[in-house]
Amino acid sequence: MKLMRGLIAMLFVLPFLAMQGQAQEYRLKPGDVLQIEVLEDNTLNRTAIVLPDGNISLPLVGSVPAAGRSLAQVQGELASQLALSFATPPTVYVTLSALAERVPAGAPRTIDVFIVGAANSPGRIEMSPGATLLQAVAQAGGLSPFAAKKRIQLRRVDKQGNEKVYPLNFDAIEQGVGQGGAMRMADGDVIIVPQRKLFE
Repeated sequence: MKLMRGLIAMLFVLPFLAMQGQAQEYRLKPGDVLQIEVLEDNTLNRTAIVLPDGNISLPLVGSVPAAGRSLAQVQGELASQLALSFATPPTVYVTLSALAERVPAGAPRTIDVFIVGAANSPGRIEMSPGATLLQAVAQAGGLSPFAAKKRIQLRRVDKQGNEKVYPLNFDAIEQGVGQGGAMRMADGDVIIVPQRKLFE
């Protein structure tokens, strides 16, 4: 009986270990989404997208190369860079939150998404189908320091011409506690980024 329980346990554990091993061996690509946690300072916890140039960005560190590297290598690099700002070396965890969307054969090659207002590079953005809101903001160069991050709107018009407005709190999304960052963009989506009010 004990032997049988042991065999059953191994059937569950082995696939898990295999998946963990694959995640550690996986080489990151632009569009992949990472979850970064710093135990000593949770204000640094956030979701980060591997940008088209292959980098991710984190406060106190700036840009760090990620594309072509493993999760362990990115984790080690972030810990090493952050150590300069801490009395003792911080504990950093980097996990893979979502893979870059792979476009099926025969699907449209790009969609148009528009960002207006307080983004660093507002205007029309060409994106791969299935790209996320976070990827759209990253492709627009991020939000300007004057952006009202808690009052962002995504406006989408359906095939019948009806507009739906999705309110988004980008502060919460960046901290990994808000919803909407992984929302898939549709052709013609408009992201509106209002400017902060005087005491906002």
